[in-house]
Amino acid sequence: MDVFDRIIHQAGVMGGKACIKGTRVTVGMIVGQIGEGRSIEDMLSDYSYLGREDILQALRYAAWLSEEREVAANA
Repeated sequence: MDVFDRIIHQAGVMGGKACIKGTRVTVGMIVGQIGEGRSIEDMLSDYSYLGREDILQALRYAAWLSEEREVAANA
């Protein structure tokens, strides 16, 4: 597992979803906007309290989550 020091889970913040530390910006929101074609530069402009590394770490975290689970193959 990568070190995700900018990603937090708190039960009282956004329902415990993974967020950028110190914000209410979820990893899912970042990934969704990038998936819709928004650029990192657009997001940095719209969310001045985010840094480039916040966005990049959210993307790495989402990639890590998608690789986390192993599915047993039928033999």
